Amino acid sequence: MANTETALKEAMTSIDGVIGVALVDYGSGMALGTLGGGKELDLGVAAAGNTDVVRAKVRTMEHLGLTDEIEDILITLGSQYHLIRLLRARGNKGLFLYLALDRNRANLAMARHQLRRIEAELEV
Repeated sequence: MANTETALKEAMTSIDGVIGVALVDYGSGMALGTLGGGKELDLGVAAAGNTDVVRAKVRTMEHLGLTDEIEDILITLGSQYHLIRLLRARGNKGLFLYLALDRNRANLAMARHQLRRIEAELEV
């Protein structure tokens, strides 16, 4: 079992092309932990903004009557991938891992695989 700090470090070191990573509470929009980012990416702003994305998608699914669960949300930019992984393991509902990747250095399939593994080991 990994704590927040360990999980964020694991994401930064095991996933190619990571710019930054955050664990976010989408009830409040607050980042519970961040690593990376910097001038290139303000993770506090990203956490709050992506909270709106998650809330909108959850609300839309409710309106559509969809009972399936969101695994992840992918946003592709010209130079980056932004991956939002909603946590479901061991009752961690209401949280998501946010990962920003350099599109030229990242392998999206491997990043999703690694993020799933990190989620499974994370204990908040």
